[in-house]
Amino acid sequence: MQPQTVKQEAIDVIQRLPDSADMEEIMYRLYVLENIRRGQQDATEGKTESAEEVLKDIQTW
Repeated sequence: MQPQTVKQEAIDVIQRLPDSADMEEIMYRLYVLENIRRGQQDATEGKTESAEEVLKDIQTW
């Protein structure tokens, strides 16, 4: 099975929305999709931090 293109993923997301969805909702869903893709890519490339590192950073705020 061939991976979906970004274009096809966007089309799939939009098609799952109700017909009453407005442009703001469409843009939000595409924004979320892109951020999920970026997170997955970062994880694949090892660009992540452990939960302990994140908690340590939060404590310095």
